[in-house]
Amino acid sequence: MSEQLIFELSSPGRKGYSLPPVDVPEVPVEKLLDGAKLRGRPAELPQVSEPDVVRHFTHLSKLNYSIDSGFYPLGSCTMKYNPKVNEQAVVAAGWRAIHPYQPEATVQGALRLMYELQEILCEIAGMSEFTLQPAAGAHGELTGLLMIQAYHRARGQSGRNEVIAPDSSHGTNPATASMVGCKLITVHSDDRGRVDLEELRKLACERTAALMLTNPSTLGLFDEQVEEMSEIIHEAGGMMYYDGANLNAIMGVARPGDMGFDVVHLNLHKTFTTPHGGGGPGAGPVGVKAVLAPFLPVPSVSLRGQQYVLEYDRPQSIGKVRSFYGNFGMLVRAFTYIRRMGSDGLSQVSRDAVLSANYLRARLRDLYPEAYGGPNMHEVVLSGKKIQRETGVRTMDVAKRLIDHGFHPPTVYFPLIVDEALMIEPTETENKDTLDAFVEAMRAIAEEARTSPETVKTAPHSAPVGRLDEVQAARRPDLRWRASHVANESGVPPTPESQPLGV
Repeated sequence: MSEQLIFELSSPGRKGYSLPPVDVPEVPVEKLLDGAKLRGRPAELPQVSEPDVVRHFTHLSKLNYSIDSGFYPLGSCTMKYNPKVNEQAVVAAGWRAIHPYQPEATVQGALRLMYELQEILCEIAGMSEFTLQPAAGAHGELTGLLMIQAYHRARGQSGRNEVIAPDSSHGTNPATASMVGCKLITVHSDDRGRVDLEELRKLACERTAALMLTNPSTLGLFDEQVEEMSEIIHEAGGMMYYDGANLNAIMGVARPGDMGFDVVHLNLHKTFTTPHGGGGPGAGPVGVKAVLAPFLPVPSVSLRGQQYVLEYDRPQSIGKVRSFYGNFGMLVRAFTYIRRMGSDGLSQVSRDAVLSANYLRARLRDLYPEAYGGPNMHEVVLSGKKIQRETGVRTMDVAKRLIDHGFHPPTVYFPLIVDEALMIEPTETENKDTLDAFVEAMRAIAEEARTSPETVKTAPHSAPVGRLDEVQAARRPDLRWRASHVANESGVPPTPESQPLGV
């Protein structure tokens, strides 16, 4: 019965609720609502008991894959475990019950937390000031580029309308550049997977607003030429923007500000263990060097004497970029994690993440060659090209077969400059046993590709949903369940007009 859909469980007369007796005069609904807005017939809702409902939704919950249920090696997304102490902290009444319209004097604790978090992030990133408003990393990018534009306009250089980004950059980088009205200029990678410095020198000019760079890159490689890149861009009058998506590799070890970056956004859901994905609230704080501080969004959280206040006196500010002051719950979670770990713990996180990625690289590169020479940082980009050439099995097939082995697939076909890319990020929160099990699954699939390629090409076989048409699923998603195969009480299948929405 657990495999049945909720409408298939429906039986006339069953219900999963009971209401108390009416203790007010009953009024016909026609007197309360415009008759034209009333339904012509009752809603076709399932008639089910409470146990039916509970079992149905519990079953659905078991179909979800999350970091709490297994290894989640998405490259470039840092799906690390979210400590439950973070959740305990954020539901404390002092945080849970406050409101953004309360007088500042009544929320001093919250303002103090935000102020101290800003200070901590400045220390971690090597910046002068931070704003906690942006709701995600991409939102942080938008905020950062808007500040860079405001800086150039204030200097009478509004003609700087080009943003340079590597060919291995996150997709949000060119998208953000376009959103602020800038032209994207791509700088290619050299044969080592680093930025081609000679090409960068040719591209940097009086039109350059900024270079957007992730270091380590999406290839999992640290570009040791970063200081030279900074000199090139600054000499051209541009600014250095640090995409902080991969800070998990260098946190507590190296600082973007010391590399020459002027702006940085940090993904709290990636590096600082706040929840990731699912459409919920995120956080992408942005830090700047002193020269850009006047352009930060308002309000900022400041300390005046013994009082924490929301500071609006910033005449050159780009204005607010989000309602209120950011997603406060995410800030509490990140603050809890940082204070729990301490400076030594944060640097150990980076070292362990790097160790995990290089361990997977060493154990898999004979079957799945590495895209570029290592050593790697927090993630490793391998290639399924060898297996494809020998067996016809592609990277997508390997990813789907991993589901049958009990693992969420890693990122595939990204970065775009790597053929048959497998982008794997193990993070620091997985133990060696988990990594070994993942390695054995990957090696087993490589063997299956040689001995039983059709098994791999038609995977997954154990998932609730089989192989989908990837193109049609993206272009024409089917988001509505229709009971086309369920007969009504008379035994006649319902017509399209009478098909109810699934729940």
